[in-house]
Amino acid sequence: MTSPALPLTVPIPKWAYAVALVALFVAWVVLQENGIALGQAAETVHEFFHDGRHALGVPCH
Repeated sequence: MTSPALPLTVPIPKWAYAVALVALFVAWVVLQENGIALGQAAETVHEFFHDGRHALGVPCH
């Protein structure tokens, strides 16, 4: 008689959690940035992020 197969566990490196957290933060900034937080570069960065929101399929206007 055979025992049931155990689920396969994949070790996740500690740095992967930091990378995922940074990626989530960057995605949040791209989706939420409206030009106020970035000072002098606000116009250029806002347009870049605006296009990024459209590329991600987020309605913004």
